[in-house]
Amino acid sequence: MFFAWQKFAPMLFNSEGFFFFFVVVFILYYLLPHPRRWVLLLVASYYFYAQWNAAYLALILFSTLVDFWAGKKMAALPEQSARRPYLYLSLLSNLGLLFTFKYANFLGDSINELIGGEAPFVPHIELLLPVGISFYTFQTLSYTLEIYYGRLQPSMHLGKFGLFVSFFPQLVAGPIERSGHLLPQFERKVTFDYERVAHGLHLVLWGLFKKVVVADRLALFVNEVYGHPDQYAGLSIVLATLAFAFQIYCDFSGYSDMAIGLARMLGFDLMQNFRQPYLATSLADYWRRWHISLSTWFRDYVYIPLGGNRVVKWRWYYNLFLTFLVSGLWHGAAWTFVIWGAIHGLILVVEQMTGISGEKGKRFTLGVRLFRMGYTFVVVCVAWIFFRAACVSDAFALIGQVWEPTKEPLSWRMMGNQPLELMFALAGVLFVCGADIFVELRGKNQDIRHYPLGLRWVWYMVLLSGIAFLGVFEDQAFIYFQF
Repeated sequence: MFFAWQKFAPMLFNSEGFFFFFVVVFILYYLLPHPRRWVLLLVASYYFYAQWNAAYLALILFSTLVDFWAGKKMAALPEQSARRPYLYLSLLSNLGLLFTFKYANFLGDSINELIGGEAPFVPHIELLLPVGISFYTFQTLSYTLEIYYGRLQPSMHLGKFGLFVSFFPQLVAGPIERSGHLLPQFERKVTFDYERVAHGLHLVLWGLFKKVVVADRLALFVNEVYGHPDQYAGLSIVLATLAFAFQIYCDFSGYSDMAIGLARMLGFDLMQNFRQPYLATSLADYWRRWHISLSTWFRDYVYIPLGGNRVVKWRWYYNLFLTFLVSGLWHGAAWTFVIWGAIHGLILVVEQMTGISGEKGKRFTLGVRLFRMGYTFVVVCVAWIFFRAACVSDAFALIGQVWEPTKEPLSWRMMGNQPLELMFALAGVLFVCGADIFVELRGKNQDIRHYPLGLRWVWYMVLLSGIAFLGVFEDQAFIYFQF
């Protein structure tokens, strides 16, 4: 399943095509008067998505029109009970699209496997999964849910609402923005600000560094081991799993950094999506740091409506577990993702039962903190095996083979027969870890604009040199594009 999008990816952030596209949009954006800029961004966003599959633009337009209309209808009704039919329409439309394209075959194949027989009971439908559908459906659903709960007034401008649904920097892999945060920014007049543009460009460089220098280089090793689970055991599997932990972190947080940076260069603020997750001291703390826009979405629209922690304990644990089970299914139509979500849900319940989760922001001694960080990282890595494995049987085989003697000696073949590849990858991981530790220790004073000009330029040169000389430029798709 991994990297299935590569042949459909002409507009990746790490491609020449996107570089020229953004330069043109950036120049035109600041040349146009403010009242016309939304038109440019909407056209650019639709063009950006059309490079993946122009036909699937119809799905985005459908979600946009349904939710815009449903939002206006709900806002005109004072009672929640009267709004409910329009909410159901929004849920049915968006989740119906998501189920059809992402889960229909998964359900059908599961039924066929359960029933058995030579001929399939449920026919398999050949459908290409629309890139980003899980992200933009959740983004537009949050809009109708907020109106339903009476926490938001509807947009009166169809074009700007369409831009909210399809804003190209975060369209295909987030952050999943809330309408109350992003929609008002389309009304705000933006003037060219050198400091703001420079800060956005720094985020783009940092994200690109994490993607092409670290994630794509680690992918060579991870793909080799996880692509041939029968050939490896012992230390090879352990190292490949550790490599995947940093590959997916650098890949996804790199995309988020680039999305936030690109939006900032255009004058928009997107929400933070990562906050040094591998420095978490519990799994609960980890989910306050990893994919923040998704974890808060599930908190607000699944966990809390189920009752959250305002119920009896057994129901609280059920709500927590179910939320993460659904979160696992959101990530992909495969039992591996369901098990991944179940592992996180189960451990989170255990943490709550035992008090391991601790209080948010609680301070620990260095020894206790390191122990808790180690425990959390081990749990996350075990779960990553199911997330990365091609199927459940492969995942269990890999776990079983961890305890066996190494079948295939570690060799440079895993890294494309290039002895320096592994060295560069490890150096990149250490560099990213060092940066995360530095930011964690600095706390709120982490904005690069607060540092002396000379130090900033040294940092810029390090990133540019790393990208230019160590980057892997093969237009490898971002991992989360498949979700």
